[in-house]
Amino acid sequence: MKYQGPRGTRDFYPAQMAWRNTLTSAWRKVAIRNGFEEIDGPTFELLDLYKVKSGEGIVSELFHFEDRGGRELALRPEFTPTLARMVAAEANSLPRPIKWFCIPNCCRAERPQRGRLREFLQWNADVIGSDQPVADAECIFLLVDLLAELGLRPEHVHVKISHRQTVRHILAKLGVPEDKMLAAFDLLDRRDKLQPAEFTAGAAQLGLDTFAVERFEQMCRRKYPADDLAHLCRSIGLDGHLKDLEILNEQLRAFGITPWCEYDLGIVRGLAYYTGVVFEVHEVSGAERAMAGGGRYDQLIELFGGPSLPAVGFGMGDVVLTNVLYDKGLIPENVLPSPDVFVVPASEQAVPRITPLVAELRRQGIHARFSYKTTLNVGKLLKEASTVQAAYALILDDRSAGGIVSLKNLRSGEQRDLPLSEVPAAVMRNK
Repeated sequence: MKYQGPRGTRDFYPAQMAWRNTLTSAWRKVAIRNGFEEIDGPTFELLDLYKVKSGEGIVSELFHFEDRGGRELALRPEFTPTLARMVAAEANSLPRPIKWFCIPNCCRAERPQRGRLREFLQWNADVIGSDQPVADAECIFLLVDLLAELGLRPEHVHVKISHRQTVRHILAKLGVPEDKMLAAFDLLDRRDKLQPAEFTAGAAQLGLDTFAVERFEQMCRRKYPADDLAHLCRSIGLDGHLKDLEILNEQLRAFGITPWCEYDLGIVRGLAYYTGVVFEVHEVSGAERAMAGGGRYDQLIELFGGPSLPAVGFGMGDVVLTNVLYDKGLIPENVLPSPDVFVVPASEQAVPRITPLVAELRRQGIHARFSYKTTLNVGKLLKEASTVQAAYALILDDRSAGGIVSLKNLRSGEQRDLPLSEVPAAVMRNK
């Protein structure tokens, strides 16, 4: 019987694993240079941990099971509950603000589709312990820094920013009653998944008259450049009610990232625990799901037994991000590790010297390989060296017994003779 991997999962052969390592290395490098420290937690938690954050409805989206002691556990679908638990446990001893990131493997029991799998990698970054807008702006800057690191530009992606309290104020002004506010937020969160007629019908069910429905649709579908917040104020008649966004905008301008950002009041992030600024990263054509999403969640740590701590953070999955990078031609054709040196025997006398030489080069930190083929055809061996993208071919002939070898630069074609003792320095100098 021929077996396949479970639906919604991936096998990582060397090329796919090399890309995964390239992406996680970029996540890690950018997070560290922005002052974040790496953490991790268990791949499964008590099921109740996820219920606390998201309610009983989350159970159907999880892979959950009982252990031998009858405890209900679940594979982690996200990292935020683990983060909140960890902070709550050590809150009094942790320096503030806490700036943490992680790259967990996550699982969700949902229907696989483009951009969404049952198992995926996620990059999370959070700032905990600061209620200053600079913390929100720094999280957004971190996202932009990563996007630029991977070759994306403002013409490729936008960071869409909103504020839940601002949206709540607008909805109340339009006539949405308080008891239907969560329904209005849910409708906004699903706007891009609904046909226009469905969205209009949903808006009418909130108790809005025809004029209010029209204004509701206008509010959630228009986009405003981050360098023109005044236009947003005028267009929705909320001068004086956008103080939080105005302060954030000053920080975005100070970070120099307003060309990447736009205000979109249709972005509300459906999860109820968000309390202020929310944001998502979208490919400009709208062909993909959100590449990342997050916002401020100032009351979550308390739910897990910790003190009242303001917090802001985001998550970015590898699946949609990889789709966008592939579509933009920004994934290198070959990200497999390439050898520094490929040792090539050119005579029978040189063959016994290959293994000890490779071993010594490796001990000196040089990525060295050789062929398992028994041929002495130098042309074929050089072709093999080029196939694995080796930087140099180290050619051993009869002279190697006297310590003289040929070092061929496979990129420039230059070849020179030198003492074997000088090979490590010559290779490392151009590494």
